[in-house]
Amino acid sequence: MPVTEYLERNARSYPDEVALVELNPEEKDTRRTTWKEYELIEPDRFQPYRREITWSVFNEKANRVANMLIGRGIQKGDKVAILMYNCLEWLPIYFGVLKSGAVAVPFNFRYDAEEILYCAELAEVDIIIFGPDFIGRIEVNAERLSKGRLLIFVGDNCPSFAESYHELVADYSSQAPGVEITEEDFGAIYFSSGTTGFPKAILHKHQSLTQAAEMEQRHHETGREDTFLCIPPLYHTGAKFHWMGSLVAGSKAVLLKGTRPETIFTAVSDEHCTIVWLLVPWAQDILDALDRGDLKIEDFQLEQWRLMHIGAQPVPPSLIKRWKEYFPGHDYDTNYGLSESTGPGCVHLGMENIHKVGAIGVPGYRWECKIVDEAGNEVAQGDTGELCVRGPGVMTCYYNNPEATAEVLKDGWLYTGDMAIQDKDGFYFLVDRKKDVIVSGGENIYPVQIEDFLRRYEKIKDVAVIGLPDRRLGEKTAAIIEIKEGFSCDREEVEEFCAGLPRYKRPKEIIFAEIPRNATGKIEKPKLRKIYGADRLVEKENQG
Repeated sequence: MPVTEYLERNARSYPDEVALVELNPEEKDTRRTTWKEYELIEPDRFQPYRREITWSVFNEKANRVANMLIGRGIQKGDKVAILMYNCLEWLPIYFGVLKSGAVAVPFNFRYDAEEILYCAELAEVDIIIFGPDFIGRIEVNAERLSKGRLLIFVGDNCPSFAESYHELVADYSSQAPGVEITEEDFGAIYFSSGTTGFPKAILHKHQSLTQAAEMEQRHHETGREDTFLCIPPLYHTGAKFHWMGSLVAGSKAVLLKGTRPETIFTAVSDEHCTIVWLLVPWAQDILDALDRGDLKIEDFQLEQWRLMHIGAQPVPPSLIKRWKEYFPGHDYDTNYGLSESTGPGCVHLGMENIHKVGAIGVPGYRWECKIVDEAGNEVAQGDTGELCVRGPGVMTCYYNNPEATAEVLKDGWLYTGDMAIQDKDGFYFLVDRKKDVIVSGGENIYPVQIEDFLRRYEKIKDVAVIGLPDRRLGEKTAAIIEIKEGFSCDREEVEEFCAGLPRYKRPKEIIFAEIPRNATGKIEKPKLRKIYGADRLVEKENQG
């Protein structure tokens, strides 16, 4: 069944129970404000710290959006883009798009004006719904974006080149639109990270969305009494489909604006959150704050917090070891996935397998995995190859890009581009991105292995290992290292610690600098290669 039916079920079964809470710690007004109360407030007076909606209001809002879109000419299969920061309006708009029969197209809120235009044209978007933070980026290309498209603004003081969302939806019914949707209908387009140029558009059927929702609920045993804390951006498959476990369970979720350790602990404490999904940098910041004494567990109500899980990138085992020292009662899980597989979960560790920390896990609910060599043949257990996954969450295609689709979809298998191994117990371990493997003097070097080793050093907060051009070796390993606050460290210390690595894996260059990460917590290695790679080589050649 389409995932929208879970929303309708919750509205019938739990109409007056809270579905979503928005927390904005940057605002000081702490009045508890419902959606309906918020709409009656003078628009410029204040942004409430806390807003909430029930399941019935959530469903009514989605229905109004759907009916408004249909009233403005949207038909089944048309594309509607969403460009907003996390807020209480985000998910009702998303579900309204789905209920209308249209395809939801979330935009990365970091896109600049040209990327917004590129993605709108690539996905053949018919409507763009955007928030106040994006007026400038939309206005730059407003004339081109508005040709054949409707621009809808969510907020106060609607710009002249758009129409007001609140005025539009007010005129439409809150009853279900009655559009028949099946799992075979197209449901969403997500975009690749764009690390090799402009993003690719990833097309999914409704089957993918339902699979991701049901898998998340099953993997983490999300129940009616759970409360999920959602911090990452909803445009990303990871955040949205982790939240959908709460949708299937019919339980509350909290959208938190802010990532400071105290902000996270306060939200967990005040909202009685039981499940928290963190990115590695946020978990690291929490542990560092606890180590320094800036954060004290006893100052918060955290007893109900039962599960901490991490995804979006390899998780250093040393981090989880430290976490369990502070929170011995926590269950832990990690999830592996990519937007082409409807986000996280096609491989997952499983809460019962904490003894295998370091692995990405085993095939997720309804998924299969294999590891292949360059010729597409399965490798022997214990050998390194490319991880492939198959299941009901695999994308249909890269929209309008048959060549790229053919490169990664073969006989129903999705070739992930990630290098992995499988141990004797059947657990998969991520080695590195295929394109990130460093070939130095004929040896294949996997940066993740070196990064995991370096993160064990007590003074190191974060690290990224990349390959730099080298005339003799072809490539050499370089470690960019970010030191913890309050510590000092030099090259000699790091080199002494690296004596524990095989000689060929030891970094040939050590650089102390901040590690850039994107909104989903992944290290921006293309940016690092640009800063420290080809540009530095050209500079040295000019100096020589």
